[in-house]
Amino acid sequence: MTMQVTDVQKALAGADYPASGDQLAELARRNGGDDELIEELSRVDGEMTGPDDVMRSLKGSLGGSRDD
Repeated sequence: MTMQVTDVQKALAGADYPASGDQLAELARRNGGDDELIEELSRVDGEMTGPDDVMRSLKGSLGGSRDD
């Protein structure tokens, strides 16, 4: 399954950076994020300095539009 960028953005709304993958996974869980996203975030090593870092770390799991 491929995650959509907009779904990641919604799941991480209100994130404070820098943040660890575990912190972001917990935020995504509280925001109703998909289980796949939560699992991927929990695997992130080190701290993310912002949304761009998160997107880079999830690059292989992200899709384009929902019509893909």
